[in-house]
Amino acid sequence: MAWQQDANRRIPRMKVGFIGLGNVGGKLSGSLLRNGIDLTVHDLNPDLVTEFVAKGAKAAKSPAQLMRNCDAVITCLPSPAASDAVMQEMLPEVGPGKIWMEMSTTDEAEVKRLGAMVIERGGAAVDCPVSGGCHRAATGNISIFAGCDRETFERILPFLTTMGRRILHTGDLGSASVLKVLTNYLATANLITCAEALVTAKAAGMDLGTTYEAIKISSGTSFVHETESQVILNGSRDISFTMDLVKKDIGLFQEVADRAGVPLEINPLMIKIFEDGIARYGERELSPNIIRRLEDATGLEIQAPGFPTEMLDDEPEEPGYEVIPQNR
Repeated sequence: MAWQQDANRRIPRMKVGFIGLGNVGGKLSGSLLRNGIDLTVHDLNPDLVTEFVAKGAKAAKSPAQLMRNCDAVITCLPSPAASDAVMQEMLPEVGPGKIWMEMSTTDEAEVKRLGAMVIERGGAAVDCPVSGGCHRAATGNISIFAGCDRETFERILPFLTTMGRRILHTGDLGSASVLKVLTNYLATANLITCAEALVTAKAAGMDLGTTYEAIKISSGTSFVHETESQVILNGSRDISFTMDLVKKDIGLFQEVADRAGVPLEINPLMIKIFEDGIARYGERELSPNIIRRLEDATGLEIQAPGFPTEMLDDEPEEPGYEVIPQNR
């Protein structure tokens, strides 16, 4: 693999394609472009493509053209069905040396199915979803899981460390997708319990600013509290994630558990809570507004002064690195 050098990192001289320039994909591909990667993009929204071309990216007319002209193609799409549709277009152009990197949150079985098609044609397949919030995706400080053989992981690690801060090789293809929906399940549980805690605090007469700090400095804190509770209290509820996506993710986690024969109790209840939220407020409602179910039930407004409208990553962008599990 050829390399080019900048002040902070070695950048591989490979052509990268990126399909899906939405909330997360637009930020991840922005990190590639910002750090000198030869980038070609495609999206169904031509305005998003135009924005990237203005910043120095090239545009592809189709997924097939992208796979034909690039060494590695990254997909970051809203559903397994969308990934399948894109793959069917790209597959005739897959051959030895090509790499498909699936950064969508998707089903383990589906990524294995699509990846097997790529591998059968001589290419390499990786599932590499991200975790840590859109604000960290924007700065290249998000975490990335990667499921693939070790040789492929070594090939793509320079791209992953450009898009993310902490990179974990999770094992074989599909393993990253299992861990991604597992962590999203935990984040959803955190969101629901934070909502219940904040509404209960308000009903009990507590100051919500003080409540936020009490949780933050205690054993009850979490990443979700320190981010999503802030935009809940601001009233914007803007975390760049919607209720339909939450339902999709915890539904995928349920499928993993069902296949493994695990009789979950909490996740089925969370699915019902979000189905109710979608029925009340719409599938594109911002996910932190799941708290509105309790606001409506109690007549309380859960807001407090001094909190931001959106989360911004105030950590400087740094080159990423591989995280090694402590039991190795």
